[in-house]
Amino acid sequence: QVQLVESGGGLTQTGGSLSLSCAVSGTIFASHAMAWYRRAPGKQRELVAGITSGGKTTYAGSAKGRFTISRDNAKSTVYLQMNDLKPEDTGVYYCNIGREFGSAVVWNDDTWGQGTQVTVSA
Repeated sequence: QVQLVESGGGLTQTGGSLSLSCAVSGTIFASHAMAWYRRAPGKQRELVAGITSGGKTTYAGSAKGRFTISRDNAKSTVYLQMNDLKPEDTGVYYCNIGREFGSAVVWNDDTWGQGTQVTVSA
Protein backbone atom coordinates (compact mmCIF):
# COMPACT_ATOMS: atom_id res chain seq x y z
CA GLN A 1 0.00 0.00 0.00
CA VAL A 2 1.47 3.30 -1.13
CA GLN A 3 1.74 6.02 1.50
CA LEU A 4 2.58 9.66 0.85
CA VAL A 5 3.51 11.99 3.70
CA GLU A 6 3.92 15.67 2.89
CA SER A 7 5.65 18.19 5.13
CA GLY A 8 7.27 21.60 5.09
CA GLY A 9 4.38 23.97 4.52
CA GLY A 10 3.81 27.11 6.52
CA LEU A 11 3.14 30.82 6.46
CA THR A 12 5.35 33.26 4.64
CA GLN A 13 5.17 36.70 3.09
CA THR A 14 5.16 37.60 -0.59
CA GLY A 15 8.63 36.99 -1.99
CA GLY A 16 9.45 34.37 0.61
CA SER A 17 10.54 30.77 0.14
CA LEU A 18 9.37 27.39 1.39
CA SER A 19 10.63 23.88 0.84
CA LEU A 20 8.23 20.95 0.77
CA SER A 21 9.04 17.27 1.17
CA CYS A 22 7.07 14.13 0.45
CA ALA A 23 8.19 10.80 1.83
CA VAL A 24 6.95 7.78 -0.08
CA SER A 25 6.65 4.21 1.15
CA GLY A 26 5.05 1.00 0.01
CA THR A 27 6.37 1.01 -3.54
CA ILE A 28 9.56 1.11 -5.58
CA PHE A 29 10.00 4.88 -5.52
CA ALA A 30 12.78 5.05 -8.11
CA SER A 31 10.65 3.54 -10.85
CA HIS A 32 7.79 6.04 -10.57
CA ALA A 33 7.17 9.58 -11.70
CA MET A 34 6.28 12.02 -8.93
CA ALA A 35 4.39 15.28 -8.87
CA TRP A 36 3.24 18.11 -6.68
CA TYR A 37 -0.34 19.33 -6.88
CA ARG A 38 -1.99 22.36 -5.29
CA ARG A 39 -5.57 22.87 -4.19
CA ALA A 40 -6.17 26.58 -3.86
CA PRO A 41 -9.18 27.80 -1.85
CA GLY A 42 -12.34 27.27 -3.86
CA LYS A 43 -10.52 25.63 -6.75
CA GLN A 44 -9.82 22.17 -8.04
CA ARG A 45 -6.54 20.46 -7.45
CA GLU A 46 -4.01 21.32 -10.17
CA LEU A 47 -0.63 19.94 -11.12
CA VAL A 48 2.20 22.29 -10.19
CA ALA A 49 5.32 20.29 -11.06
CA GLY A 50 6.28 16.77 -12.09
CA ILE A 51 9.45 14.73 -12.36
CA THR A 52 9.95 11.43 -14.15
CA SER A 53 11.94 8.50 -12.87
CA GLY A 54 14.74 9.69 -15.14
CA GLY A 55 14.69 13.19 -13.71
CA LYS A 56 12.87 15.03 -16.49
CA THR A 57 10.84 17.88 -15.02
CA THR A 58 7.74 19.75 -16.05
CA TYR A 59 6.06 22.79 -14.51
CA ALA A 60 2.80 24.66 -14.64
CA GLY A 61 3.20 28.08 -16.19
CA SER A 62 2.69 29.79 -12.85
CA ALA A 63 5.53 27.78 -11.31
CA LYS A 64 8.17 28.08 -14.02
CA GLY A 65 11.24 29.98 -12.92
CA ARG A 66 10.16 30.03 -9.27
CA PHE A 67 9.64 26.40 -8.23
CA THR A 68 12.04 23.47 -8.51
CA ILE A 69 11.03 19.84 -8.15
CA SER A 70 13.67 17.27 -7.30
CA ARG A 71 13.91 13.74 -5.97
CA ASP A 72 16.21 11.63 -3.83
CA ASN A 73 15.70 7.99 -4.72
CA ALA A 74 17.87 6.82 -1.81
CA LYS A 75 15.46 8.53 0.60
CA SER A 76 12.27 7.81 -1.41
CA THR A 77 11.50 11.50 -1.16
CA VAL A 78 10.40 14.18 -3.59
CA TYR A 79 10.93 17.86 -2.89
CA LEU A 80 9.49 21.16 -4.06
CA GLN A 81 11.57 24.28 -3.54
CA MET A 82 9.36 27.33 -3.87
CA ASN A 83 10.90 30.78 -4.23
CA ASP A 84 9.46 34.23 -4.81
CA LEU A 85 6.13 33.08 -3.43
CA LYS A 86 2.96 34.98 -4.23
CA PRO A 87 -0.44 35.07 -2.52
CA GLU A 88 -1.88 33.05 -5.41
CA ASP A 89 0.45 30.19 -4.45
CA THR A 90 -1.62 29.72 -1.29
CA GLY A 91 -3.23 26.32 -0.95
CA VAL A 92 -2.81 22.78 0.22
CA TYR A 93 0.04 21.01 -1.54
CA TYR A 94 -0.08 17.28 -2.21
CA CYS A 95 2.37 14.92 -3.79
CA ASN A 96 1.27 12.20 -6.17
CA ILE A 97 2.80 9.15 -7.74
CA GLY A 98 2.52 8.16 -11.37
CA ARG A 99 3.17 5.25 -13.67
CA GLU A 100 5.18 5.87 -16.80
CA PHE A 101 4.21 4.54 -20.21
CA GLY A 102 6.93 5.66 -22.57
CA SER A 103 6.86 9.44 -22.51
CA ALA A 104 3.41 9.56 -20.90
CA VAL A 105 2.60 9.51 -17.20
CA VAL A 106 -0.65 8.34 -15.63
CA TRP A 107 -1.12 9.88 -12.19
CA ASN A 108 -2.76 7.97 -9.36
CA ASP A 109 -6.05 9.69 -8.52
CA ASP A 110 -6.81 7.23 -5.73
CA THR A 111 -3.79 7.76 -3.50
CA TRP A 112 -3.10 11.07 -1.79
CA GLY A 113 -1.38 12.15 1.38
CA GLN A 114 -2.82 14.54 3.93
CA GLY A 115 -1.25 17.51 2.18
CA THR A 116 0.63 20.43 3.63
CA GLN A 117 -0.75 23.96 3.90
CA VAL A 118 1.11 26.83 2.26
CA THR A 119 -0.09 30.34 3.02
CA VAL A 120 1.45 33.40 1.42
CA SER A 121 0.41 36.75 2.80
CA ALA A 122 0.41 39.93 0.74
